[in-house]
Amino acid sequence: MKQLFRAALVLAAAFAASPLAAETFKLATVAPENSQWMRDMRSGAKEISERTDGRVKIKLYGGGVMGNDNKVLRKIRIGQLHGGAFTAGSLMSIYPDLSVYGLPLLFNSQEEVDFVRERFDAQLKTGLEDAGYVSFGFAGGGFAMVLGNEPVRTLEDLDNQKMWVPEGDTISYAGMEALDLSPVTLPVTDVLTGLQTGLLDVVATPPVGALVLQWHTKVKYGTPMPLVYTMAFIAIDKKRFDRLSAEDQAVVDDVLTGIYANFEQVNRTDNEKALAALESVGIEIVALEDGELNKLRGQVESVNRELAEDNVFSLELYEALTGALAEYRAGNAQAANTGD
Repeated sequence: MKQLFRAALVLAAAFAASPLAAETFKLATVAPENSQWMRDMRSGAKEISERTDGRVKIKLYGGGVMGNDNKVLRKIRIGQLHGGAFTAGSLMSIYPDLSVYGLPLLFNSQEEVDFVRERFDAQLKTGLEDAGYVSFGFAGGGFAMVLGNEPVRTLEDLDNQKMWVPEGDTISYAGMEALDLSPVTLPVTDVLTGLQTGLLDVVATPPVGALVLQWHTKVKYGTPMPLVYTMAFIAIDKKRFDRLSAEDQAVVDDVLTGIYANFEQVNRTDNEKALAALESVGIEIVALEDGELNKLRGQVESVNRELAEDNVFSLELYEALTGALAEYRAGNAQAANTGD
């Protein structure tokens, strides 16, 4: 009996001294395996593992091997995955307000984006967490440009052109319809095939996206414009994340927030380089004719408000955001008039 008691004490001491079982977070993305995103995230995963003494591990699935965003979300719900890298439109079904930055022709410039994001990023991050997902900051991807096999200088140039809309992005779809265009809904993983087969004629993506995803190999012309502001982020199932100790949560937050802050800065210069790279491989860059951008904006602004009034996303948030934009533009106009 004494021997059994001693053995029980030894086992209890061994369990007490052993580290907690490792939590492995399986994250999926469409980013190619050799992309900067994957390299930086693998480096971050290594740092997290080292700083938590192996208690937290991150396993990455790149290149869209886990399927499109809807499939990834389904796999998160059943526990096969625990998170992924998403664009705002991908999570409209979970937290629609994330899409507000990506309203068609909402912004005129990166400076306007910076002014608005400084005031609303924290609110959107909290809203996403309330919806069940933890994020670590948003990395702006810049403005989507129009790419196709015919030059686009006017709205009429898009007539009868089959234009890609990301799967689940009801806002962009409504904007396309308002412009009397022909939207075709596809997951991002199917866009290259769509361009190859003629299912799509036109896509809209930042220059970096066109290069990384190889879409530039199937188009001849590009038209830069502030069509849609894009951003991406990691979203991890909150219930899974809450299983970590407060100390380990802080490590994950520190590392991933740092990575995404770096993405935010790098993406800006990368898009400038990518636009030059598109030209160097033979993509002809054309400009919109004078007045066309205002013409386009006038046709989609009413649609943006209607969507807010129909509760596709928060009307309160939309009015606060457009109010901030009006404040910024008024300040700029006053500065210009006074010569400041």
